[in-house]
Amino acid sequence: MPNPRAHAIIAAQGGVIRRDQLLDCGLGPSELARLRRNGALVGVRRGVVTTAEIWDALDIWVGRPRLRARAAILTMRRGWVLSHDSSAHEQELPILTPQDPHVHITRPGFTNAWTENGVKHHLARFAARQVVTIDGRPMLDLPRTAVDIARERGVEHGVVACDSAMQRGVTRAELEAAYAVMENWPGVRATREAVALADPGAENPNESLARLLVLEAGIGIPETQFPVRTAEGVRWCDLRVGNHVIEAHGKVKVVPRSAGGVADVGAAEVLFAERKRERLLCDERLGVTNLYWEDYWGARRTAAIERLRRDHADTVERFGAELDERLAREAAAIRSEYGARRAGHRPRPA
Repeated sequence: MPNPRAHAIIAAQGGVIRRDQLLDCGLGPSELARLRRNGALVGVRRGVVTTAEIWDALDIWVGRPRLRARAAILTMRRGWVLSHDSSAHEQELPILTPQDPHVHITRPGFTNAWTENGVKHHLARFAARQVVTIDGRPMLDLPRTAVDIARERGVEHGVVACDSAMQRGVTRAELEAAYAVMENWPGVRATREAVALADPGAENPNESLARLLVLEAGIGIPETQFPVRTAEGVRWCDLRVGNHVIEAHGKVKVVPRSAGGVADVGAAEVLFAERKRERLLCDERLGVTNLYWEDYWGARRTAAIERLRRDHADTVERFGAELDERLAREAAAIRSEYGARRAGHRPRPA
């Protein structure tokens, strides 16, 4: 679309532009229709478009839903703010993708909700201090966003959202304060449970779901980010119960960074390093269970829980039920020196 003024507006509005704005830029109705037909412009919602280049570059989990939310808020009257998933996407808060995703907006009012044209409208009380503005778009802050997701979709989604918020520095007290107004609202019980279960040690949704599976298995309360001093340096374990560690694996570990993953070497090298890592942990008299994304759903979940229970029972038989005193002392020393895993293993300043 050879129109610099239109491209400037699209950039300023986060990738979207209204039809009336395009007309103000000098594009006629017939030209807009032609651009839509040849695919140069893509409709995001009624009266709002983006360019094919922008649309094609976005993923279907966060990028396109975020653009749909920006398109929706662009046509809304004042008073509405982004909330729930839409607020999470704008603030880069990792959440679980729902089966039936919508744009979510909220404005003050008695608790109610309805869905229209792919947008879920919520009426709910919130304080002015709970509204943040990013690039001109108003939205509810991280604590309120996390507890809203918990109330909307239940404990599992809520724990992931609350874990992610705590990873970003939100405290449990702030989450509790965010749902204090929801005393008799539908779904608030799930919200309370999700906040109570939240743990900032879960570094991604995979680890959050693994923790919930461990709790369901009934083998004990898992500790997150447990450091172990091995023959080849410190290794951080996702979860630990007694002398048994649980590792949550995702495909992202073998996908190169250029493709959206975290791997800096080839997949074969990543997998070989994982096998060596498991051996190092076992050498320290620890049992290991590996969990994968597909283990959290359906029949695979039941099988994974049974496998975890068997693995843990075997570890208890071999090494005892309580964490070895040496491992406990070393873990405390490592944390005292380096802090949390996400601190990058750098010593804390004196």
